[in-house]
Amino acid sequence: MENLQCCITSCEKPLDQTYWDNQYQANSTAWDLGQVSPPLKSYIDSLKDKNISILIPGCGNTYEAEYLLEQGFTNITVIDIAPTLVENLKFKFKDNSNINIVLGDFFEHRGVYDLILEQTFFCALPPTMRQKYVWKMHQLLDDKGKIAGLLFNRTFESGPPFGGSQEEYNLLFQKSFDFLKMEICRNSAEKRADSELFIEFQKNSEVLVNLYPFEGITCSGCKNTVSEKFSSIEGILNVSMSSNFAEVLIVSKNEIALETLQKEIAYDIKYKIGKHFV
Repeated sequence: MENLQCCITSCEKPLDQTYWDNQYQANSTAWDLGQVSPPLKSYIDSLKDKNISILIPGCGNTYEAEYLLEQGFTNITVIDIAPTLVENLKFKFKDNSNINIVLGDFFEHRGVYDLILEQTFFCALPPTMRQKYVWKMHQLLDDKGKIAGLLFNRTFESGPPFGGSQEEYNLLFQKSFDFLKMEICRNSAEKRADSELFIEFQKNSEVLVNLYPFEGITCSGCKNTVSEKFSSIEGILNVSMSSNFAEVLIVSKNEIALETLQKEIAYDIKYKIGKHFV
């Protein structure tokens, strides 16, 4: 698995546009398989409707999009934050009107999609952003939309990539999505063998998924207490706080007043919850 260590600069530096653009300028893309991921190829082969709207975030060299086009899919959007990469993709696909190539931040992207393909995007994000990932995925999907793709089922000493476990993903995605599939992947690319889960999650359109900024927590014990406080509020189905305690994801049956949330944490004057992101 040593091939998965892809950094050419210190991973303590911000994983921002400059960082990722440097990787492509230096051709330091050890995560790149050079071909469509076998599990995603099999999944694409199972899709019947060639006109569904598909998004691939953090697309990289996007062999998946290339394969979709070869199979006759007509409505593909790919987005990446690295200008060097995006310019290369625009040249590569310049004569194909079935693909939209976007330079931008996924978390600022607007649109509605039937399917979002996950291929090494989640693992490239700092783990502090995982709650934001769930919120944005839910926001971008149509009522019956799906996320499908691969998540690592292992940990790494440093990252990116950043790993995780099935247990963690269960807690993170539950209630926001219905789990159609989350299982150990048996047809991974060789260098990722025995380290991936294949997922297929369908958006739960019967709930509200909101992400709130949070201030004041400094330890995991306090995080757990606050999460329990919020979970006790009628109508709240799931609470997940980011690992740096700066954001909290709340899944609920109905809109929860900000005053109600603040009241639950009023026992500590340091704790403040802000208006949810839109």
